[in-house]
Amino acid sequence: MKQSIFEISRIIHAQPCSLQNVDIHILLTDSRSLSEPAITLFFALCTEHNDGHRYIIDLYEKGVRNFVVRNDFTGMDCIPEANCLRVNDTLAALQQLAAHHRRQFNIPIVGITGSNGKTIVKEWLYQLLHDRLSIVRSPRSYNSQTGVPLSVWQLDKQTQLGVFEAGISLPEEMERLKSIISPTIGIFTSIGEAHQENFLSQEEKCLEKLILFEPVGKIIYNEDRMLVKYCMEKKGLLDKAFSWSTKNENALLYISKIEKNIDYTIITYTMHNTRCTLKIPFTDDASIENAIHCLAFILYLVPDLKDLSARFEKLDPVAMRLDVSKGINGNILINDTYNSDINSLSIALDFMARRSTDNHLKRVLILSDILQSGMVPAAFYRKVAELVHQKQVQHIIGIGPNLMSHSNLFNIEKDFYPTTEAFLISGNWYQLKNAIILIKGSRKSRFERISEQLEEKVHQTVLEVNLDAVIHNLKYFRSKLKPGTKVICMVKAFGYGIGSYELAKTLQERGADYLAVALADEGAELRREGITMPVLVMNPEEHAFNTLFEYHLEPEIYNLNILNTIIREAERRGILSYPIHIKLNTGMNRLGFDVRDIPVLADKLNSQTGTLVKSVFSHLAGSDSPFLDGYTEQQIELFSRMSNQLEQLLNYPVMRHLLNSAGIERFPQVQFDLVRLGIGLYGISAVDEKALQLVASLKTRILQIRDVKEGETVGYSRNGVLTRDSRIACIPVGYADGLDRRLGNGYGNVFINGQLCPIIGNICMDICMVDITDVKAEEGDEVVLFGKQISISELADKLQTIPYEILTAISPRVKRIYYKE
Repeated sequence: MKQSIFEISRIIHAQPCSLQNVDIHILLTDSRSLSEPAITLFFALCTEHNDGHRYIIDLYEKGVRNFVVRNDFTGMDCIPEANCLRVNDTLAALQQLAAHHRRQFNIPIVGITGSNGKTIVKEWLYQLLHDRLSIVRSPRSYNSQTGVPLSVWQLDKQTQLGVFEAGISLPEEMERLKSIISPTIGIFTSIGEAHQENFLSQEEKCLEKLILFEPVGKIIYNEDRMLVKYCMEKKGLLDKAFSWSTKNENALLYISKIEKNIDYTIITYTMHNTRCTLKIPFTDDASIENAIHCLAFILYLVPDLKDLSARFEKLDPVAMRLDVSKGINGNILINDTYNSDINSLSIALDFMARRSTDNHLKRVLILSDILQSGMVPAAFYRKVAELVHQKQVQHIIGIGPNLMSHSNLFNIEKDFYPTTEAFLISGNWYQLKNAIILIKGSRKSRFERISEQLEEKVHQTVLEVNLDAVIHNLKYFRSKLKPGTKVICMVKAFGYGIGSYELAKTLQERGADYLAVALADEGAELRREGITMPVLVMNPEEHAFNTLFEYHLEPEIYNLNILNTIIREAERRGILSYPIHIKLNTGMNRLGFDVRDIPVLADKLNSQTGTLVKSVFSHLAGSDSPFLDGYTEQQIELFSRMSNQLEQLLNYPVMRHLLNSAGIERFPQVQFDLVRLGIGLYGISAVDEKALQLVASLKTRILQIRDVKEGETVGYSRNGVLTRDSRIACIPVGYADGLDRRLGNGYGNVFINGQLCPIIGNICMDICMVDITDVKAEEGDEVVLFGKQISISELADKLQTIPYEILTAISPRVKRIYYKE
């Protein structure tokens, strides 16, 4: 889509100014996703923790000449050749432009909202209808105040159907999304606990979501969900309802029978007195409900659609995440198999670009034929080639007859193969080295076989890390803070066992203010991997000062000896005002300056120019325990007194921080200038873990199953004595992987196929044994050691330890798999 800069200026009510004529094709809010500078309009969005105006000069140097900025932007002199559209609110301007763009199209527009299932329903509608209608839809989960306008901007003259998600986390947000999407048809998927923390009740949240449907002609929903039905009635929307039910035979669409089998479900339904069945390749309740939403939509909008049952039978799972893992030959793999279309390709290429910018890896795309959307193949693959060029892919490996026949459109290093088998047989995959490789394929291409060849071979025990959960937890703790309070994110001890680089990269992208590590070597590794944000070193050692200075790491200073050393080193190198952070002892009695040390410390700091105090801080000994609140209050009072005294003696402002994760939740009144977010970032709360999301899951697979008779023993020292004939599974995880030996001999459990199974006998170095007599299981089945079913906190309580120990004990030999929805 394109729009002249003059017309855009009029639409968003920008201040009058002289403009250079240009047609805008791309709207940009994230500077890291820049592809075509000349035709891009950058909106400098301001959030609580970031300001897009900071990136304008960098974008200008990269060729961007069109910006939407706030009226108070003062950097005009630095971008003399730019078109700058000045407005009061840049986000509102983006939304106004998208809303105007939406009004140019008189076509069916679907708005989807609800707590869960929005993305699944949207993607399944695309799978079911993409060969019948030209569809534009939200990329992945672009359902926010920023994502929705960027999604709607994709509408063009070929579009026959628009499908857009709308998600909210706060009251009064849906009104703005309603004006942008302006749906003609609504789908309400479900109502649940997601984002409940900002609403007084589920009813309030449900009513807020239903605002989206005020302009629609028809609303599809499950009337068995009584709260949704009640809220529909309360808002006077029932006359617009196209409802379905498994209970009400008089519903417009009556689901009379749901018959679950091992790997598929038969749904029997009646509409207009006609009884039909369809088969879906899923058995879980959520997928069944989502499929019925899709069925209701098609019966309403496209009732004459042919091969309806066959289409539903071919539904693919929606890949909701991008997996990042190490590959052979120094490669990094981004696995996005089972999901191939041009919108999700664009998002995945953006993700790859962000991961490759700092480490300078070659960008390689392995791509299958793509589901089309009503376009002529030549025009469609020309569009794909343009996208690949825009995202600066350096080497494409195309697999499939359609890509092969259009290989001439790709003017970069390229290889094409008719099938996945042909690519694997060629052996050329082994020549890929020092690259970041995006593996992007449709389900039928079976690209998982390519992933298996390219992955670094490690044993089957893995730690899965949900980067979206990290982001959610960061947002949760930020919601407890005042607008000016900054956040230090703790990534020491290999990111609490999670893995520090991907974690740090995600936090840097999300605008965290500081990272903190324990040792200088940890900080240096982050710098080598491309982390540029400030890094605080909590336990610097004197021999590590070369590393500190070389990688610009900011040390904690906890006594006069280490202070004298860094001053001496700074002066020897001719360094002025090197940032340091002063640690005070307020009752932990570990590291730090005592009250009596403050005058001497201040004199020393005032007598030199090599260092400058950036912050002063202390540690709370028991902020997570109500029984220690009196002691915590004493520490808070002492810290306030000591830090005030030091700042007065230094005669310049110094930032202060005292609260850890538990402190943020339990003592928000003493936030000072910064807080340190540690274990809370990883999903552990001192108050309410339901508000946080699970970050890490430890999983493995069954190696072997054997039948063992009653009275026989399992494992070393014959401690696992069987009291019945049993089926015993061996799983490849032991104490060398971080599994505590105390969990052996029936004390600990694992989760297999929906059931808890006890660990039998002693836990070995690399293997342990599990009693699976009461569960249906096979070799190769997944085993969860901790995750949703067995929480880290439960495991820590059982072992009478703390969650920190559980996480940090996971061995480096356990492969970390990072994923993002």
